[in-house]
Amino acid sequence: MKIELAHLPEEGKHYEGEIPAEIFDLKESDILDAGPLRYSLFVQRFGNELLLTGNLEATFELTCMRSLEPFHQTIRIPSAAVSIEIEHEGVIDPAEALREEILLELPTIPRCEDGDDPREYEIDPKYLAVDKPASDGVNTAPAPEKPNPWAALDALDSPD
Repeated sequence: MKIELAHLPEEGKHYEGEIPAEIFDLKESDILDAGPLRYSLFVQRFGNELLLTGNLEATFELTCMRSLEPFHQTIRIPSAAVSIEIEHEGVIDPAEALREEILLELPTIPRCEDGDDPREYEIDPKYLAVDKPASDGVNTAPAPEKPNPWAALDALDSPD
């Protein structure tokens, strides 16, 4: 997506299209891009600022933090608002700013029930820490030995 400032009408202009998935540059990540960044944006100039408002979406392959299974999730921003400072006249490429908007919306804890094809994943209750019955057959790790932080004070003689 390239915006030529000289040809941008004062009342603004609508842009629609796709930016190839390579824009995400997720080579060394658990997240894989599964499609292009699609946009439908209205662009308007306000002095030294370019305002882009509209819809953004992109599909990613994520790993579920519960089941460790891969799944696809489309990140949609129905009312995106991106402001770009105009540093020079000519052609502006807002791709990096749009990329950042999408990546900020990625879930920190991806779960397959939130994906495009939601899958229910049940956690075996015997692995839950809350109200865990002692007779479930799962060994509980012993608590690590820690030094007593009050031992030095206990060793002092009290004037009482």
